[in-house]
Amino acid sequence: MSPARSIRLGWRSSLAISGIAGGARAAHAATDRIVCGVSDTVDPLVLAQQLVDFGYRREAQVEHRGEFAVRGSIVDVFASTADRPVRIDLWGDEVERLAEFSVADQRATSAVAEVEIYPCREFRPDEEAKQRAQRLLVDEPWGREQWDRVVNGELFDGMESWLPWLVGDEVVLPDLLGADSWVILVEPRRIRDRAADIESEEADLAVSLAKTWNVDADDLHRMNLGFGRLLARTDVGVLTILPVADRPGVPTVTASAWAPVVGDIEPAVARVRQLLSDGFCVVVAADGPASAERLAAMLADHGVEVAPAGAYTDLSTPGAHLVVVPLERGAVLAGIKLAVLSETDLTGRRRTHRRARTGRRDAQKFFDDLREGSYVVHAHHGVARFGGMVTRSINGSERDYLQLEYRGTDRLYVPSDQIDLIRIYSGGETPKLSRMGGADWRASKAKVRSAVSEIAQELVVLYQRRMTTPGHAFGADTPWQSELEATFRYAETPDQLQAILDVKADMERPTPMDRLVIGDVGFGKTEVALRAAFKAVLDGFQAAVLVPTTLLAQQHHATFRERLAPYPIRVEVLSRFLSGAQASAVVAGLRNGEVDLVIGTHRLLSADVEFKNLGLLVIDEEQRFGVQHKERIKSLRSDVDVLTLTATPIPRTMEMGLAGIRDMSVLNTAPADRQPILTYVGEYSERAVAEAIRRELLREGQLFFVHNRVRDIDHVAQSLRRLVPEARVAVAHGQMDEGTLERVVIDFWEGEYDVLVCTTIIESGIDMPTVNTLVVDQAERLGLGQLHQLRGRVGRAGQRAYAYLFHPADVVLSEEAHERLRTIGEATDLGSGFRIAMRDLELRGAGNLLGTGQSGHIAAVGYDLYCQMVTEAVAELRGDKPAEPPKITIDVPGDAHLPEDYVTNQTSRLEAYRRLASVESLETLDDGRAEGVHP
Repeated sequence: MSPARSIRLGWRSSLAISGIAGGARAAHAATDRIVCGVSDTVDPLVLAQQLVDFGYRREAQVEHRGEFAVRGSIVDVFASTADRPVRIDLWGDEVERLAEFSVADQRATSAVAEVEIYPCREFRPDEEAKQRAQRLLVDEPWGREQWDRVVNGELFDGMESWLPWLVGDEVVLPDLLGADSWVILVEPRRIRDRAADIESEEADLAVSLAKTWNVDADDLHRMNLGFGRLLARTDVGVLTILPVADRPGVPTVTASAWAPVVGDIEPAVARVRQLLSDGFCVVVAADGPASAERLAAMLADHGVEVAPAGAYTDLSTPGAHLVVVPLERGAVLAGIKLAVLSETDLTGRRRTHRRARTGRRDAQKFFDDLREGSYVVHAHHGVARFGGMVTRSINGSERDYLQLEYRGTDRLYVPSDQIDLIRIYSGGETPKLSRMGGADWRASKAKVRSAVSEIAQELVVLYQRRMTTPGHAFGADTPWQSELEATFRYAETPDQLQAILDVKADMERPTPMDRLVIGDVGFGKTEVALRAAFKAVLDGFQAAVLVPTTLLAQQHHATFRERLAPYPIRVEVLSRFLSGAQASAVVAGLRNGEVDLVIGTHRLLSADVEFKNLGLLVIDEEQRFGVQHKERIKSLRSDVDVLTLTATPIPRTMEMGLAGIRDMSVLNTAPADRQPILTYVGEYSERAVAEAIRRELLREGQLFFVHNRVRDIDHVAQSLRRLVPEARVAVAHGQMDEGTLERVVIDFWEGEYDVLVCTTIIESGIDMPTVNTLVVDQAERLGLGQLHQLRGRVGRAGQRAYAYLFHPADVVLSEEAHERLRTIGEATDLGSGFRIAMRDLELRGAGNLLGTGQSGHIAAVGYDLYCQMVTEAVAELRGDKPAEPPKITIDVPGDAHLPEDYVTNQTSRLEAYRRLASVESLETLDDGRAEGVHP
């Protein structure tokens, strides 16, 4: 669809904002919609087919826009234009209830009377389009792949690019406006020039594509129709806005901006006082209620009293008023004596534009990786192969059972209410199946339990040493802490909020914190660290954030400075981007306590860096630091609180977290608009690379090309320039001097280049929303965690993103490299970092946790059961007796199972049975009923 801010323009919206790239692009005037209200008659089968025709994907559970799910008489839909999904509860064919619900826990949040559902795609292959595609198969065979898909009625990414071939008469955005509408052209000359540039770029692109497809460039249709077509077919009124009047008599609005704030708000407040004395009405716009209270108090401290504005406040009269309206910038309109002051104008902190995130359910579900053929461990019978879920009738009653296949022909059918006895096997190699009823499983468990008891004694000593080490107990949250957290412009996801609470609780204990926070890129780890650092500084201590790359240090420095700008906190960065004098000043500030918070690279670990009163150390991506660095970290962390952030922890770190030696929090909630990245793994193909680059050029995006060898990276860049001459290609790697590297990265971020050929220097820290394609050359040389981190660098702004992981055609891959590429190709779901880390643990082995070889024991019983046995042995040595859960047997007359037409996805059914089996109280049962049965 056209990138307009509102896409309901043809129906009821009052305002749509679009750039010329979207406004003059050929579109398809599809205005269909589904309207559903309470008491309406709806056939669920017809509704499901309509949603499919609208481009919606049917899923087991709704988590993103453009998805729907059907469970018996309940239809969940996340409409393409909605902020929240809706649950349609049917009684027969009648809509009994409509309610919005939360993606995070699938529970209803508020009832609605009606829901409007608009298509997910601008173009859908109807009969007319199919007939056109059928003719194109003969007339223009170069596009056979696309024409075939349209003829078959398929929906595929990028199909809107073929609109000019498949629709009769194209439309542009103004064509959809009613006769009583208005079009406002902001600086029409610049719009015309930009439209000409776009047409020229598309013409150049057409020449390149024509060479690829072996056709005449003049025969290729154009998506952008030019400025002259913009208003050619509409009778709407037109207004123009110019920065300077181009002729006499043009109405002029005189406005002036507020001066930028650099650390001191007094100049802005002085201007407010002057405006009030001149009889102005001054409106202060705060981002939220908490910000409003803080701004009012801040202005009051400087002698300016502001009153909250109500619905009937007269803004034409002099005075200072306070409103809660997120506003980027304010202005002073002298002609009408009105001044609008945004929070940014007063504090200097910029607003973010990302949409607030909606939660996603736990991505690390117990049975996410369970498939038919997977290996599992039964607590009493040992290692088996999962044969799927079957429904069997016993004594006239139907039940669901999990079929487990043991050695030979032995089969075990586990009732669904005993599903908690089963664990997924992870141990490194293909395990040996147990024999049902045999003594081998009991012997294996006994052998592992004996070895575990030795390890447990060492763990207890380690745990007791940690618990008895004196540390600082930070105080409870202050009002400033609450204010800072209230300025977070996104809704905290449940797991993010839990991680924040866990970290604060750890900091308030008198023992040093050692917590590991695992979460994919973009899942909110930085906010957890920022709040912890702020808490430490407010208690009179220094905080240090250790990062692996200079680029990440710069990005974190900018983020922390913006968030902490309103507070008297000195935030500095220490990296190789600083001159010698600048670095010396930061080091001196750390030594004398003038620097409260520092973000730095390995430079922080230098011998000359001393802290006056370090209270918190945050380590971002611990796996990127070597042995010598970690020894220095140990000397820093002896009695300070340590918070470790990672997306894909190394196996040793992962194991320590799972075994309970280190506390661990997992963030599994993705941004609402972020889509899974389409990942391709295969042999290197110049044609695929050229098409990927040209696709990004067509949608005005950018691309990372990762080649992790500095010696020939310039040669690779030159070959890309020859392959796609119209692309602007830049090179970046860690051996460049600081100034050049910084300039290249900034230029790329500002859109001066289309392709950045780089090493894995972008693995951490690069946050560029316009980069939506990643190409990795010689991907077999990189680790699993590296590949996952690199892939997380694209698609961060909600656009469909692509990742191409190539290996040379003439190289035989090792088994481990093949497994790495296969794993990264399969694990494309958002929040899959935890599972990738578990797979890495499986591929590389758990290693030696405390110097004792354990890999054989882990392989014997599986990693999950091994960790449970370690935990139980530790608890026993510490004298902690675990509470025995009540044993509940479900035996009711009649059928007792979840029908397939209610929960069609087997993974979801297994998860539902697991949750039912884990119920230990009536409250937990009610909780499950509220989520899974009704809103």
